[in-house]
Amino acid sequence: MSETTDVSALELAALMCSRVCHDVISPVGAITNGLEVLADDDDPEMRTHAMELITRSAAQASAKLQFARLCFGAAGSAGAELDLQDAKAVAEGLMMGERATLAWDAPVATIGKDYVKLLLNMILIGMAAIPRGGDVSVTVEGDLAKPTLRVLSTGQAARIPEETAKFLGGRDPDRFLDARAAQPYFTGLVARSLGLAIDARMDGESFVIEAAFANGGESI
Repeated sequence: MSETTDVSALELAALMCSRVCHDVISPVGAITNGLEVLADDDDPEMRTHAMELITRSAAQASAKLQFARLCFGAAGSAGAELDLQDAKAVAEGLMMGERATLAWDAPVATIGKDYVKLLLNMILIGMAAIPRGGDVSVTVEGDLAKPTLRVLSTGQAARIPEETAKFLGGRDPDRFLDARAAQPYFTGLVARSLGLAIDARMDGESFVIEAAFANGGESI
């Protein structure tokens, strides 16, 4: 699918903000519910349960926001590099509230911040590919100035997410882009801005999303 230019920067920013709000509204709502129990209920068992809910939900909200900061935000200055261990840490934090486990195979090194942004977005797509849970394996290899990024997801009923199939390569004029679809669309934009080809496919019963330079490192 060829990329189109029918999504304005303003529209995309609004959709991505909606995506972040959607991700954090559930744990924030749970914190509110827990605080209401503390305010209205004197039963020790209920208060203990409420504190556990608040603690768990606050950690989940924090993990989601830390992940979103690197995944969607503008961390660092133009041309900045980020530590792959920091990317691993925010991915592990996100996974703690999900039904998926993370395997990380990447060097201990810094890498261009937009590669980190792309990798984290690929992890989100990899998680969406296994809605019933499973394993997400992340690989960063090759020259770190022009790396190959790969996410492999294995789990029951693994499949290419519908929004990824429709929007990773751009948007056809007759397709409506909503907040859920904006994330794979954004992922494709980031990959192409770096000169990488990005592909999502099934490999047997596993889902793979890979971003790489063509011809051994030449931009496309």
